[in-house]
Amino acid sequence: MSDEHDPKRQLSFADIEAEGLADWRLLYNTLHARFKTGDFANGLELVNRIGAVAEAANHHPDVDLTYPHVDVRLSSHDVGGVTSRDIDLARTISGFAFELGAEPAPAETTAMELALDTPAHDEIKAFWAAVLGYDTTGLPDEVKDPAGKRPALWFQEAEGATGDAQQRFHLDVMVPRDVAEERVAAAIAAGGTLVSDESAPSFWVLADAHGNRTCICTSVDR
Repeated sequence: MSDEHDPKRQLSFADIEAEGLADWRLLYNTLHARFKTGDFANGLELVNRIGAVAEAANHHPDVDLTYPHVDVRLSSHDVGGVTSRDIDLARTISGFAFELGAEPAPAETTAMELALDTPAHDEIKAFWAAVLGYDTTGLPDEVKDPAGKRPALWFQEAEGATGDAQQRFHLDVMVPRDVAEERVAAAIAAGGTLVSDESAPSFWVLADAHGNRTCICTSVDR
């Protein structure tokens, strides 16, 4: 097996560009595609075809079915990026979309992560993982949604970035009413402080060890 087809080798941006995947774009070490299916039934057919080939290959993309498009994300989690397995599956999926008349819309793909300036990420990382319900495994300077649905939060080293003077926006984290107190308690146990519970159970205001604020919210009284 040649090195470029090693299923365990993470491909570079240049490697992926050379593959000529016109329907796909590399965003944050993941291949993204959107196919405009026109209606829900056609989208479901595309998803079913993707599911069958993914099961056969034992390599599973993330797929979102909405009206009127299907979004697909491909990466090899065991290597933390894109491999030849993803390239092969991307080509197959593009073939299915073509057969079904689904229009590729690569310009509409997007990915987002949040960045928080901090003088020391290790002092606040556990707090934000608790607030967001995120996973701390992976890169040391970020926390990520274990389901891969919500944006990652990474910590940018910035000396002196503490306190209210630097903060111009905050995150409102909406959770089910029956887990709100548990989420608040976990954040406090992870080094945070309770700023205010005056409006609970509608929302609680919390702050990390550097004074960065966030709210745990529910649908009560909204």
